[in-house]
Amino acid sequence: MHIKTIIATFLLFTQASLVAQEVLTQEKAVSLALENNYGIKLVNKDLEIANNNADILNSGYLPTLTGNAGANINRDNTEAEFSDGRVTELKGAESSRYNASVDLNYVLFDGLGRSYNYKRLKETKALTELEVRATIENTVMQLFTIYYNVAEIADNYNAITQTFEISKDRLKRSQYQFEYGQNTKLDVLNAEVDINNDSITVLNTRQQLRNYKRDLNLVLGNAVSHEFDVDTNIGFNTIYDKEALKQKAIANNISILQANKNIDISELGINSEKSAFLPTVGLIGSYGWNKSDNNAASFVSVSTTTGLSGGVNLSWNLFDGGNTITRVKNAKINLETQKLQKEQLLLTLERDFNNAWDNYHNRLNIFRLEEDNIRTSQNNFDRTQEKFKLGQVNSIEFRQAQLNLLNAELNRNKAKYLAKIAELEMLQISGELLNVEF
Repeated sequence: MHIKTIIATFLLFTQASLVAQEVLTQEKAVSLALENNYGIKLVNKDLEIANNNADILNSGYLPTLTGNAGANINRDNTEAEFSDGRVTELKGAESSRYNASVDLNYVLFDGLGRSYNYKRLKETKALTELEVRATIENTVMQLFTIYYNVAEIADNYNAITQTFEISKDRLKRSQYQFEYGQNTKLDVLNAEVDINNDSITVLNTRQQLRNYKRDLNLVLGNAVSHEFDVDTNIGFNTIYDKEALKQKAIANNISILQANKNIDISELGINSEKSAFLPTVGLIGSYGWNKSDNNAASFVSVSTTTGLSGGVNLSWNLFDGGNTITRVKNAKINLETQKLQKEQLLLTLERDFNNAWDNYHNRLNIFRLEEDNIRTSQNNFDRTQEKFKLGQVNSIEFRQAQLNLLNAELNRNKAKYLAKIAELEMLQISGELLNVEF
């Protein structure tokens, strides 16, 4: 491709990128993700199911009411002998019976089993709410990881574009100097090679930026239907109190909260299994209607009855072969397991928090050093550029100073967003990720 064609292609892309685009702020991105992310939508469906399960309609506290009806028709051959000696023989005598009833069954006492089961359902609902929060936290982290990738590539694109502009100016200068006999054709060729390489870097970076924006929009549930930019201005909180943040981690970390809830559920499970040792007392009631049409061999040809009936029943499983004892033992073991897992989580949490704390401050220091390096590289490039214009340094030295400045800017951009992601990771471990303003 001719060098003029390369420049024209780049200018076409640049002009397209100069069209004003909406800036997708961090606050707006979070709002769109919470509303449209499919992972959050799916876990909210689980929460709806948990809400239904924890409702009074699923508690066992309400009575059952059953309607029954039936009909029975017989056609019999009957031989009947009466007390006065008469004998009657019937062929195909028909008789029928009809019945209908409404039956009520209500458990008055079941050893408190349904009480503990109902509490377990409510605790399970609370556990599902924690799972929703965990999904939201992970989605927010995923969102900002990609968001800051987009921001980093956008900053890189600007830096690379500036480098390309410098290379264009250098090419023009080399061509003029060659025309006036101040340098050789080699300097022009070197400038063309460099601008060609810069053009490729620009195009690749632009495509990379487009790809990351699509990744970001996917996390947002494809809620953004137009071109957008992201906010590359970010700040850091440098006044965290380590001990206070660590205590928040112990109290609010999502894994610890889930472990506590599992312990509560296991304790209720033990009591629920123990309820099988106690009797069950139930109340039964019925209102029924019965009608019988008898054949000629019966003393009563038609009878109809209606009425109420009620009673109390008691059931006590005195010994079930040891199944209840086994279930209680296993429930206690499960509780011990949950407590051991919490202890393990606390140890892991302490390690992860210390790592996250050190990682954040280390990356923050690196970012500050990279900013210092930018100033040094910029000063070096400015001086080299002045000498290059005066003919005191050659094109190779100028190009090296140009690349040093570009690499310093790319490294600074990378360090900047890595430090911000490290801060968010520390906040997530501390349970504070959803409590900060973005």
